[in-house]
Amino acid sequence: MKFFRLDLLTLLISLFILNSCKNQNTIGLGVNSTTQLNGTLIDTSTIIVNTIPEDSVVTSALLATPLSYFKDPLFGTTEANLAIDLNLPNRTAYVIPPGTISIDSAILVLRYAPGFYGDSIASRYKVNVYQLTERLFPGSKYLNTKKWKYDSSSLLGTRSFFSRTGDSIKIIQAVAGGPDTLVKIPPQLRIPINPNFINNVLYNASTTQLSSNLVFTNNVKGLYITLDKNQSGPGGTFMFALDSAARIQIYYKNYDGTAIDTASVSLPSILHAAEIKHTYSTTVQAELNNTTTTSGKAIYLQGLGGLRTRISFPYLKNIVKSLGSNIVINRAELVITAAPGSTIPFMPVRKLTIYRYDLANQRALVEDATPGDPRAFGTTGFGGFYNAPTQQYHFLLTAYIQDLLAGATDHGTFIGVVPNNINNTIAATAQVDGRTFAIGTDKTSPYRIKLNLIYTKIAK
Repeated sequence: MKFFRLDLLTLLISLFILNSCKNQNTIGLGVNSTTQLNGTLIDTSTIIVNTIPEDSVVTSALLATPLSYFKDPLFGTTEANLAIDLNLPNRTAYVIPPGTISIDSAILVLRYAPGFYGDSIASRYKVNVYQLTERLFPGSKYLNTKKWKYDSSSLLGTRSFFSRTGDSIKIIQAVAGGPDTLVKIPPQLRIPINPNFINNVLYNASTTQLSSNLVFTNNVKGLYITLDKNQSGPGGTFMFALDSAARIQIYYKNYDGTAIDTASVSLPSILHAAEIKHTYSTTVQAELNNTTTTSGKAIYLQGLGGLRTRISFPYLKNIVKSLGSNIVINRAELVITAAPGSTIPFMPVRKLTIYRYDLANQRALVEDATPGDPRAFGTTGFGGFYNAPTQQYHFLLTAYIQDLLAGATDHGTFIGVVPNNINNTIAATAQVDGRTFAIGTDKTSPYRIKLNLIYTKIAK
């Protein structure tokens, strides 16, 4: 369809938009050069950013629980260890089968969840399993900062492996009363466990311990799982679906005096948690020590309850002072660019979010991401997704910036890491690995954080 006539209003609007394309660093677009507001009044130096620690996060009952030892050359070292409980078969009283029991093998089965961050080529991993000296309790919420107690003097199991989180495997499955069979199973980590431990807690245990699952869990406690710190390479972070099929699978022979049969039984795990520790590099720690209002030249964002960034726009009020209060923000876009060279070999996190504090210092969605707000852009329109070709994150903050210009109080605005498959989430998370290193307000860098504003001045 072709249009042959344009009214005067459409023509003026077109001229304004074309004028804005002359200088992308210009904040504010006027009708002519006398009313245009340039970056000399508001540019990236008016954005204040400070890297701060993320809030503590609950790590119990996660759908994806981290196990990590990752020596990031830029951020420092991240360590995540697992604590899981053990239960009697079927979580009820257990009766030892009659006859003579001999254990062929006992395997701790941990099914991989989607997600791996780190080195899958040069690093060879080693996982160690110990017995907890304290138990997990149903309904309890365990934070990432909890230090789990375990018996470090008794190694129950160990295995060296490479990162193959997407590869299914084949195992021999015992069939009671029939021949064993080869089956294909989903990707998982299988750790051999010392048969003596199984005999102690199960087959040679007292009838009292086996008469109640509560007594069993009180006595056995559970397992502590950690990656060996002497592994080769930088390492990485694995995610496990501990809510599904986590268990010790026991394969045994039973001789009843006339025949030998093979069978299996499992000690399932129901409760789990992770302890997470970050030891930051000197450079990152220097940013964390910058608690003044001086803006940081770098932005550090990290998953696993690591780092977030506080951001503020203290000089937006200068627009009102210069132009008057009769302005409307047509578009406010925040652009965050990953630092050159920081995306290889470790890719930035796939999604970030921006949220604010309310009067009670509780996390709340900004207006542009709030469902039901007529000014909201929706999950996709709000932005925050990593664009690999440009190495940027874009956010539309039109409503939020307009409210700040109108006098709304900024109780705190933050950039944080969130899962890319959950809409409108702003909670601190331990279910996302990875990190992003972006340029802050360094005036010398063309990749610095930018707030691009397009406004209309309303005639009185």
